[in-house]
Amino acid sequence: MLSSSPGPIGIFDSGYGGLTILHGIRQLLPQYDYLYLGDNARAPYGPRSFDVVYEFTRQAVVKLFEMGCHLVILGCNTASAKALRTIQQHDLPKIDPNRRVLGIIRPTTEIIGSLTTSRHIGVLATEGTIKSESYNLEIQKLHPDITVSGVACPFWVPLVEYNEADSPGADYFVKKCIDQIMCLDPKIDTLILGCTHYPLLLPKIQKYLPQGVRVVSQGDYVADSLKSYLERHPQMEQKCSKNASVHYLTTENPDKFREQAQLFLHSPIDVETITLG
Repeated sequence: MLSSSPGPIGIFDSGYGGLTILHGIRQLLPQYDYLYLGDNARAPYGPRSFDVVYEFTRQAVVKLFEMGCHLVILGCNTASAKALRTIQQHDLPKIDPNRRVLGIIRPTTEIIGSLTTSRHIGVLATEGTIKSESYNLEIQKLHPDITVSGVACPFWVPLVEYNEADSPGADYFVKKCIDQIMCLDPKIDTLILGCTHYPLLLPKIQKYLPQGVRVVSQGDYVADSLKSYLERHPQMEQKCSKNASVHYLTTENPDKFREQAQLFLHSPIDVETITLG
């Protein structure tokens, strides 16, 4: 039986990148409680099949519901691309029709129309997100006049997680993807970072981008979208507890999580290990 008492807002990611989403949300909405779950033991999700990503994500969402969350944000582009719709349409009516799961692709695509002048957009993301064409489909629904080009950047996540984002070796892999997407469509004037790890590579991304190309990181837009959602859904807002706390969960070694989280949060944290499945 799931609790009906107010609980934290859940934020799920396959790994550490969702910490950039959590940071952006807490900057704007510090009063709420948050429960962050990283499925680090089974990361990365990017190369995995739709069925596997869906099942792993469903397990995480159920766990967060069991721990008191009424609202869960999939702070992971791959999970948002491969699992969100099925969970919303198939699982929530059975688990609890009053609970909600939101993704991070829609908030970014909603704002993109006001950011581009040329109406040509680039998306840099994991292989799974690019193959899903989720950004293309969402942008076409909202802004049919926008042309979308996407490139997968499989080496970018390891660069961040092995603390190589500032290393000279990272330049080669960053420049390669930037050159590739600008070659696909030289008219691109706005570039979406469709993976929550990528903001940590921002200095190098901007170094190799042509002048005048805007880079869109998701954290701020997801935070704005969540704020708007809670204002429009006061019944859900009342189910979100407000003690300004944050608790971290991982399926991996807690010491490793603490070490990696420092790269994203720049402050020490406490973390608890749990199992999924």
